[in-house]
Amino acid sequence: MVFKDLSQGIKISISRSITTSFELYMSGINWDENRFNIQKFVAEWREYINKHASWYNQVSDDMKANPALHEELAAKINESINKILSEKPTAAQMEEINRLQEGLGEEHDYSCKMEAKYVIEKMKEKLKKKQNS
Repeated sequence: MVFKDLSQGIKISISRSITTSFELYMSGINWDENRFNIQKFVAEWREYINKHASWYNQVSDDMKANPALHEELAAKINESINKILSEKPTAAQMEEINRLQEGLGEEHDYSCKMEAKYVIEKMKEKLKKKQNS
């Protein structure tokens, strides 16, 4: 196993880069599940790790070229996405969404903690624009 050979710090950094990239990608498609494309997400993740992830430079070129690492990273991506999507919104998030929905007279669907965060940010922006106009 190649992934298991990596240091704990690098494994944590890989997971964090997947989570950060997924949040950016989903925000970019406005959390529209119909627009989700795993190949596009992986391409954006690769771009992110090349530009922003310090762990990427700590992995040898030989290891990066190893097909086993690519298979294990694909499995890690799927595992991370499944974990994100199964993490329930917090009670505080649900309360805030309800309050914001009442203030805007709108209803929004959300299914996980990360999507709830996105919905809250978008509704706060909308409410701020509404109050400033």
